[in-house]
Amino acid sequence: MNVEKNKNLKYLIVGLGNVGAEYANTRHNVGFVVADARVKDLEGSWKIERLASVSKVKFKGRTLVVIKPTTYMNLSGKAVKYWLDQEKIPIENLLVVVDDIAIPLGTLRMKAKGGDAGHNGLTDIILKLNTVDYPRLRIGIGDNFARGQQSEYVLGEWSMQEVDVMIPKIETAVEIIKSFTTIGINRTMTEYNNK
Repeated sequence: MNVEKNKNLKYLIVGLGNVGAEYANTRHNVGFVVADARVKDLEGSWKIERLASVSKVKFKGRTLVVIKPTTYMNLSGKAVKYWLDQEKIPIENLLVVVDDIAIPLGTLRMKAKGGDAGHNGLTDIILKLNTVDYPRLRIGIGDNFARGQQSEYVLGEWSMQEVDVMIPKIETAVEIIKSFTTIGINRTMTEYNNK
């Protein structure tokens, strides 16, 4: 969508993860980390509201409704649908930030639409929204696990080496969100996907 034609200046930014201290530093929660970084960048604050922690922040004349669902990963769609409807945000102004084992550690990839790639959070969002046509920012967490150990890996904590790789990537993810909300999905994909 060409940003000049997009008169709706409100966006829903969704960081996927699981609530609870035991999940805080896990690979599966990288969506929460990016959401936190975006809100901190704009000096926003969080409030627990219906189905999510919510922060409403302003950026270049736009309103960003940033949420971290409190539904646990497998029911993320419930929170996404509620906040899209509640804030009257069009689906093209939704951006879901999600971990992805199918791409290398630290790789950042924007997509305008697509399937769930076996990710339970995306599965539920597709189910609740009844479409695969929504933007997402996929953050590579790698696939350094033995067969049958996927769950333990994604719910495991980052190693120090992984943290060193990811810290600058989180900053880039924040820049990608800024880009998405100002110049749109297509130009953002062109700008960032091949870096």
